[in-house]
Amino acid sequence: MFKLDHKSILIGASAVASVALLFTGCLSSSSSTNEATSAKAKENILTGPYAGKMGAIDGGVIYPRENGMYTAYVLNEQSTKGINHGRPATANEIKAWDLDALPDGSGLPEGEGSVEEGDELYEAQCASCHGDFGGGGHGYPALAGGNQSKDENGVIITLKNQREYGKTEAPKRTVGTYWPVATTLFTYIRDAMPYATPKSLSNDEVYAITAYILAQNYIKIDGEVMDEEYVLNAEKLAKVVLPNRDGFYPNIDGPTGPADVKAFYADRAKNIGAGVRCMTDCKDPGGQDGKTEAKVVRIAYEMTDVSPPYSTVRDLPPEVEDATISKAEKMYNDSCKLCHATDNMGAPALGDVEAWRAVTKKGIDEVVKNSINGVGGMPPKGGNADLTQSEIRSIVEFMIDSSK
Repeated sequence: MFKLDHKSILIGASAVASVALLFTGCLSSSSSTNEATSAKAKENILTGPYAGKMGAIDGGVIYPRENGMYTAYVLNEQSTKGINHGRPATANEIKAWDLDALPDGSGLPEGEGSVEEGDELYEAQCASCHGDFGGGGHGYPALAGGNQSKDENGVIITLKNQREYGKTEAPKRTVGTYWPVATTLFTYIRDAMPYATPKSLSNDEVYAITAYILAQNYIKIDGEVMDEEYVLNAEKLAKVVLPNRDGFYPNIDGPTGPADVKAFYADRAKNIGAGVRCMTDCKDPGGQDGKTEAKVVRIAYEMTDVSPPYSTVRDLPPEVEDATISKAEKMYNDSCKLCHATDNMGAPALGDVEAWRAVTKKGIDEVVKNSINGVGGMPPKGGNADLTQSEIRSIVEFMIDSSK
């Protein structure tokens, strides 16, 4: 669909008029069509069912589609013909899909796993993306770390980190500092991880990995520290209270959750654009109860004549290279490992002698060429356009040498 711009139509009409003598036959039909369409849109906007609704925003308010028009828009009715929206899901299909574990623990399956087992599984299935001990790496989020201490208002301190005034620390959003409910961690790992082979872990393995991640965040269950021998199951996981449990609003939990959410947004909607902007004594109430006086940090030494520099040098600390890892291996880890760690993505796995023997039959130059230009499901340069051709060759040579 497109929006009719009345000004553009008028300007276009003037331009057409200047050459009308040359193209009278061709333009008369087009001009008539434009005028009819413009008149149709104007009628809909001014006198039709859309009167006064020029400000309609797609997705915000839905109005009827009538006579090939939608408010000021002309519909392409051909584009919607023959669309099959499917059928309603059956009760059994809904039951098969409804596997989420809720905050109260309902929906958690039977099974168990220890922190020690989770350590081994994490190293094999998760560390390549999320780093050792959940510390993050290769562009994927950290799962552990951050200070869980709270300020006087009950907000976890490291969530308030800001990259300003020369600081380089960003807010640390990890399972221990940001995640509100532990049961959803189980659901996410089971349904979406590992990235290359989701749904490949058993319930016992998911419990073990969940236990390991919670242990790395120093989470206690019923006051008990999760050491290596700790075994996690559905009953224990439902008892976990994460530090940021009450850090989100509105409250979506419990049988009244949907009603609470609707009430929260309904109340806020009433106040949007209402009243007069506060100009004096406008401190918001603070504290966890929302009533105690907010903490005010006053300016101790006011400066009136300072001329700060336009910018401040904020260089990051130099990266320390791992002498045990070659540059080619590091580039492989950063750009290629996600698909080539296993053969589940359709790519030859690193270390698979037979698979790489078949690939290298065509010669290394052809392999490098395919790696640069893309082949099959592999995008050009593996999706990393910043790699040079020589870097691609060194990665390919590393993968071949590691698969002999």
